[in-house]
Amino acid sequence: MTKTQTPELRRGWTTGACATAATKAALMRLWGGAFSDDVGITLPKGETPVFPLALAEAGEGWARVGITKDAGDDPDVTHGALIVVTVSLSDGGVVFAAGDGVGTVTKPGLPIGVGEPAINPVPRQMMQDVVAQMADVYRMPPDVTITVSVPGGQELAQKTWNPRLGIAGGLSILGTTGVVRPFSCAAWIASIHRGIDVARADGLPHVAGCTGATSERVVQGLYGLPDHAMLDMGDFAGGMLKYLGQHPVGRVTIGGGIGKITKLAQGAVDLHSARSQVDFAKLADLSGLDQVAGANTALEAYEIGGADLARAVAQGALDQMQDRFGHPGIHYDIVIIDRAGTIIARAGA
Repeated sequence: MTKTQTPELRRGWTTGACATAATKAALMRLWGGAFSDDVGITLPKGETPVFPLALAEAGEGWARVGITKDAGDDPDVTHGALIVVTVSLSDGGVVFAAGDGVGTVTKPGLPIGVGEPAINPVPRQMMQDVVAQMADVYRMPPDVTITVSVPGGQELAQKTWNPRLGIAGGLSILGTTGVVRPFSCAAWIASIHRGIDVARADGLPHVAGCTGATSERVVQGLYGLPDHAMLDMGDFAGGMLKYLGQHPVGRVTIGGGIGKITKLAQGAVDLHSARSQVDFAKLADLSGLDQVAGANTALEAYEIGGADLARAVAQGALDQMQDRFGHPGIHYDIVIIDRAGTIIARAGA
């Protein structure tokens, strides 16, 4: 590796992949009579990871396996969590159950029905496939209850979007490919989409996406919105607005600081500092103040231009939203705050 190269980020495995591997290892004990030291599975795209067993227990009619989740170099809150699966004999096919630390769906709009354990469709299918494969190997009827647990999962879930999505009591068992790719933008945007689905299913007339915690607090208080109306937009304004254009809600508010909203006003839809920058010459044109072109930051530009500049940015951002993502059934508005959380400009209100 040369000095100019950066090391490749290490990928990891989803909770769904870990639960599938644990299911397979538990079935090997339940039907085959013995635990192995590790277990391999095949993921939807053909990868064949091998997982060491961190927990192995069994009794009459049941077996339990725990696998420690390795999220690679992704800052996943479940990295290092123990994903535990207990399989037990039952009647009538595969039944899923939520154990300690795994949530239950309480609101419509998610791909799993209300009252069901928060085990997403792809992990369910992966586990059902493993049951079918092992039943064929051991010549057993594929009738088992699969109970998934995550010790400490209820506390970890408070660091996720689950409470807003109406998933109570713990984590979700997730994954569409089985692979965690570090710093996945796709995963974040997918979570925004699920938030919109839940808001629509609950009939909410107004949702909001904000760039950070302060703007979220201000916008939620300004409109008296419930928690599940607050979409975790972060930097992904485009991902949120595009999906809302296809799945509309009556009113959509975007809130944020002057820097990120300036990027939106200039046409950026990914507001992260590594992927978009403020163009100060354009900001000078927008504000009508030549001296803004020499600013180093959007905050400095605001100090030069004051309320007039902030209002111009808010209107510019609103125009971009409507021109690029506008839906005739949606009313859009913009709220800009300063670092103290004071509203400095609005448009569309």
